[in-house]
Amino acid sequence: MKANKKTQHACATLLLCLFCALPLCAENYPYRSDYLWVTVPDHADWLYNAGEKASIEVQLYQYGIPCNAEVEYEVADDMMKSDNKGKVTLKNGRANINIGTRKTPGFRDLRLKAKVGAKTYNHHVKVGFSADKIQPWTKEPADFLSFWKENMDKLAAVPLKYEKTPAPEYCTDKIDAFLVKLDVNQYGQAVYAYLFYPKGAKAKSCPVVLCPPGAGIKTIKEPLRHRYYAENGFIRMEMEIHGLDPRMTTEQFAEISKMMRDPNGYLENGLDNRDNYYMKRVYLALVRAIDLLTSLPEWDGRNVAVQGGSQGGALALVAAALDKRVTLCVANHPALSDMGAYSEKGRTGGYPHFNRMNGMLTPEKLNAMAYYDVVNFARHITCPVRMTWGYNDDTCPPTTSYAVWNTLTCEKEAQITPINEHWTSETMEREHMEWLLRKKM
Repeated sequence: MKANKKTQHACATLLLCLFCALPLCAENYPYRSDYLWVTVPDHADWLYNAGEKASIEVQLYQYGIPCNAEVEYEVADDMMKSDNKGKVTLKNGRANINIGTRKTPGFRDLRLKAKVGAKTYNHHVKVGFSADKIQPWTKEPADFLSFWKENMDKLAAVPLKYEKTPAPEYCTDKIDAFLVKLDVNQYGQAVYAYLFYPKGAKAKSCPVVLCPPGAGIKTIKEPLRHRYYAENGFIRMEMEIHGLDPRMTTEQFAEISKMMRDPNGYLENGLDNRDNYYMKRVYLALVRAIDLLTSLPEWDGRNVAVQGGSQGGALALVAAALDKRVTLCVANHPALSDMGAYSEKGRTGGYPHFNRMNGMLTPEKLNAMAYYDVVNFARHITCPVRMTWGYNDDTCPPTTSYAVWNTLTCEKEAQITPINEHWTSETMEREHMEWLLRKKM
């Protein structure tokens, strides 16, 4: 349905009010910037049918005053090189740009650039075409399930072993915190995690939540950011995946990150063979983390949730597929999704965008990649899933989020935030917890 002029004006006004108040992490509308872009597609939900033309009203303001600048623009398929370019002069700070259409399901990206004085200001906006029909390029190997069952059986034969020490620096009047070092295989490799309990938690009283991390080699980011989980009765496990003690200094983390080909070279490591890939240990570590959580005497014996964003969203979905003890899953803009799609000309693939790295889309690596691609795990998730993603995301593009979403056959709920790039608001993060509270058994 097309939005009328009144609706467009209301949307633009609302965007101006909302995004002027956004924090620094809001990439589309920079905090304390003198300039503000507003882009209003002529479909209020930013979605079109394949073959349907899309028009976008572009607005630019300086100090809240319309800016009559010349705007250069490019139009491209999601994450692709531009196939159309042009210029338009804003009148009273506004102009309409027809970006054409797509004949197949997917997204188009309008990329904008305005030079005002000596500075250039950039913006972009993506809209979807028959997005509900986007399907992954990645196919499931015939022995996908047996491969993972064999590896999980080997893990099950390894006794659960971990060290747990108090972390008083993260305790509050409502929360008890502990640092855990968890062995994840027979080779003594380990991961670290913080456990947050409701203070004075009683036996068999708490749902558990596993929170795997976003991409990178870094410390556990802001351990108390989600303190409200423990304050609302959950035991929450904030984990890392590289076996690096979070008490290391920033300098030590930086040195190790460079050694691993900063920032995310580990995602290439061992991909020549499915048995040697770096992420094999990581995926199995998720199951071992759930072993730990379900061994805690305070666990309620019923509820096991997984929750994360980006790489963490991918790992949450993987855990939900691998481990049937998982009862609820929340994933923001999942990475590691339809990664091999770039091997077909014109197809949009997922993070870490192996098309940008030399020699990563060989037949051998594509074969191994399929055993680790989130779309193949999504097919086997049976618990309820809540997913959220934004259309303007250039890290985990909307094309691949829809590839995951359209593959899920379980009970599912989507919270789509078109304006978002690679971020979620604190309000959205809290809504995830509230969803878990409503859905728990």
